[in-house]
Amino acid sequence: MSRILVVEDEEKIREVIVAYLLKAGFETCEASDGHYALLQLKNNDVDLIVLDLMLPDIGGEVLCNQIRALYPVPIIMLTAKSSMNHRVQGFAAGADDYIVKPFDPHELIARIRAVLRRTNQQELLADRLEYADGRLIVDSNKQQVFINQMPVSLTPNEYKLLTVMARNPERTFTREELIEKIMGYDFNGDARTIDQHIKNLRQKIEEDPKNPKHIQTVFGLGYRFHGGAK
Repeated sequence: MSRILVVEDEEKIREVIVAYLLKAGFETCEASDGHYALLQLKNNDVDLIVLDLMLPDIGGEVLCNQIRALYPVPIIMLTAKSSMNHRVQGFAAGADDYIVKPFDPHELIARIRAVLRRTNQQELLADRLEYADGRLIVDSNKQQVFINQMPVSLTPNEYKLLTVMARNPERTFTREELIEKIMGYDFNGDARTIDQHIKNLRQKIEEDPKNPKHIQTVFGLGYRFHGGAK
């Protein structure tokens, strides 16, 4: 049974979310601010976070970044900020999905299930793939990526994106193909959302993100992974 951490300072909204989660068969824990959310993560095994961006102590994007540095747990942002720029900022901070208030609790449950499916259904890789003479290592047993033997903190979507591309080196993927593989068939957002995930991934694994060696752009088509397995 998956446990969901609900981080929401408005008590009535939090109670509604928790009620629907319990009815849907999830376990829950709650936090009304960012500091208590971090404490809940420290003390509980959490499978997904529903994170309100307007918290009284820590901005949601800042908290998302803090969580990302410590825990590989998927995050769904819940916010009244509805512009495309706000969505891009949310994904840049490490969100796996983004829901705008007011929202339908049934849609929230569906989105949670979709993100959990994407997170749990990691595609099979060889146990250990190495690139650039071992500078980049993808270890599927540990579900961990290493740069120069040091672990790199990737979001679930970034890890899935890298593994999908790494197991198909030199294959060009369109944005739509990557969205389908990373976000699922039921994702109804802009396909260019994948561009932000690519940008974030490059920042973490490339020596020079502006001149990437591994995650390459194929102009007019999409992206491909370059680098033969060792």
